[in-house]
Amino acid sequence: MILTIVLLISGLFNFDEYECKFTRFNLQIEIVSVINRFVILDLKEIMKMKNNIVYIVLDDMGFSDLGCYGSEIKTPNIDRLAQNGLSYNNFHVTPLCSPTRASLLTGRNHHSVGMGLLSNFDLGPDVPGSRGKISSSAGTVAEILKENDYSTFAVGKWHLTPTYEETPAGPFHNWPLGKGFDRYYGFLEGMTDQYNPSLVYDNHSVEPPKKPDYHLSEDLVDHSIKFVSDHASIFPEKPFFMYLAFGAQHSPHQVSQSYIDMYKGTYNKGWDRIREERLERQKSLGIVPNDTELTERNPGVKEWGNLTPDEKRLFERFQETYAGFLTHTDEQIGRFVDFLDAIGQLDNTMIVFLSDNGASQEGEFDGILEQTSYFNGIPTTAESILPLIDEIGGPNTQPNYPRGWAQVSNTPFKFYKQTTFDGGIHVPLIYHFPNRIKDVGTIRNQFHHVIDVTPTVLDLAGISTPEEIKGIKQMPLHGVSMEYTFDEPKVQTRRETQYFLMAAQRAIWHEGWKAISFHTKGTPYEDDQWNLYNTNNDFSQTNDLAAKFPEKLAELQDIWFREAEEYGALPMVDKSIELFAYVSPDDKVRSRTEFTYYPGMSHNLAAPPIFNRSYTITVPIERPSKDSEGVLIAHGNQNSGYTLYIQNNRLFYEYNYVGTVYKIESNLEVPVGKSTVHYDFSKTGLLQGKGSLFIDNHQVGEVDLQRTLPFFISVEGLDVGRDAYLPVSKNYADMGDFAFSGNFQKVEFILQKD
Repeated sequence: MILTIVLLISGLFNFDEYECKFTRFNLQIEIVSVINRFVILDLKEIMKMKNNIVYIVLDDMGFSDLGCYGSEIKTPNIDRLAQNGLSYNNFHVTPLCSPTRASLLTGRNHHSVGMGLLSNFDLGPDVPGSRGKISSSAGTVAEILKENDYSTFAVGKWHLTPTYEETPAGPFHNWPLGKGFDRYYGFLEGMTDQYNPSLVYDNHSVEPPKKPDYHLSEDLVDHSIKFVSDHASIFPEKPFFMYLAFGAQHSPHQVSQSYIDMYKGTYNKGWDRIREERLERQKSLGIVPNDTELTERNPGVKEWGNLTPDEKRLFERFQETYAGFLTHTDEQIGRFVDFLDAIGQLDNTMIVFLSDNGASQEGEFDGILEQTSYFNGIPTTAESILPLIDEIGGPNTQPNYPRGWAQVSNTPFKFYKQTTFDGGIHVPLIYHFPNRIKDVGTIRNQFHHVIDVTPTVLDLAGISTPEEIKGIKQMPLHGVSMEYTFDEPKVQTRRETQYFLMAAQRAIWHEGWKAISFHTKGTPYEDDQWNLYNTNNDFSQTNDLAAKFPEKLAELQDIWFREAEEYGALPMVDKSIELFAYVSPDDKVRSRTEFTYYPGMSHNLAAPPIFNRSYTITVPIERPSKDSEGVLIAHGNQNSGYTLYIQNNRLFYEYNYVGTVYKIESNLEVPVGKSTVHYDFSKTGLLQGKGSLFIDNHQVGEVDLQRTLPFFISVEGLDVGRDAYLPVSKNYADMGDFAFSGNFQKVEFILQKD
């Protein structure tokens, strides 16, 4: 048809030049009109082929938390995606957030791309699988799509940059804009406060909006809508890729009281009964086979009936908060999906929804009200938390629920995030793509892994992985496209094998069999206890067959070593939270012993490593009057950290050890005019020392710090000349950022060698 039209216009058909002159002209005009209609039609069809892509990633949400996966928690918007798309019940990720995100964005195994552990830990060139950053030889899906004329946006949690690069001066090549995204708004670290987050816009830090009832999840969706709105208004013909990664459902679990009240009384049945009810709903929904059994209660989790009334009341409040938090998150997802629908792009957009790992064990057995205690190995008790029960979910706490509720979240599986048992790695996956998926509202049970998502979207977009990006040769994708499952519900999985490793916790899935090891830190790897399961007929992995089939177990162990070697997972790392105190050989910032910060420096996440060593902080200042006061330096928040400040003409130093505050108030006033103030910490023992304050080299106060934090202070970051986010000291908590109103030249840290 098109060829005929072209021939007619070109005059190759025989027209009588005189008698048909006007007829030919009129015919040409009509043909041009027809061609225009064809061209417009073809352009629309081409645009449909160039579909938009959206990844929606939740954090620390287990297999059973969504309504469409068996939960009593209200998630109608996510449920709608499932009802109009496909749900997968045999989808797996890595046991931690950074590795999963690296695999999701690259389509490769996490050790191969350098993200064997959290991005906080760069273990140096001797452990290439754990460098805390994505290798440049593993281009992200954003980089690939950008080269194919997509606009690319990232909003929310990143956690793919080494800590020592999270500075206001960069380097920025491992920030989102350095990994293929055109625009970014969110937070670089693994978690942040929902009411007062540490935010980054593109390549610079910004403060959260100062407005009543602010919540991070709402802010993230506001920016997601803004980015897409800007794009669609100016370049409607271009497709876009949106990576929307919520801070929810990671702790801190924070949401307004109205959402918590939605679930008042829902959880007085206790976690044992709620877990049983979820399994029954999962069976009725077809999310799990009808013969699925609940795994036994995880070690250390008490039977609900044996708890005291106070414990029950406290633990119910933790779960009411978590449930309200998830419902609030669901509402924000609904806002974004409704926006896509309103601009006519929902049918043309492939939405991929998943969680980055299973539910968190980091709330310990009694729950926690702040993050630092867990990451420093400091125990908490229900008795100490109970007086603050009404604060849970509000701005004065940063809570995480007890492990009993985490096991509910992971129903029907055992254990949690950080482990290679299915409680850590088996999560929901939903594909929503009206222009492609026709068998909507159904469930797929093929085994797949997070490395398979990006190959799927590239396959659907008709895009091949480039051999080079920015002149760097690219490693092949490790995942396989899942598109084959869209039309054939019962088709055999095309994935045969997948290894798992987190620190020294190992697992291998191969052709329906799964072997899992449990490693006790500090013991020889050869002493690890292995379990063996046939997942084809034991969905929840309750029947250990290791003793019955030792040959099969040995076969899978051999396969694990083969896969681990192929994908760069060796050597194994027998460490965990103590790595927060580790300084990489490549860390040119924290490997120094002298740090000088100047007025006006932006919020800084790469703070000096003061752990278990002597150091001094020196600040030359000028006070024009007795009214000159404020913060000189602050790191942390109201739960942990340190601050040096002047108030009421006195010099103060405070060190907050998860609620125990060591405080010095100078016995002399800070003079008007120029002076030099400094704080000296002299180590006297393991994680102990004496703190002293000086004004012009005259000691004006001291305190014995009987305990200091061993590994981790806070993800809050460091501020110079103010305390910009959550205040470290109650003394100035109601005074905004309490910026120093005098002048200072610099803040200088000098650290002694370890």
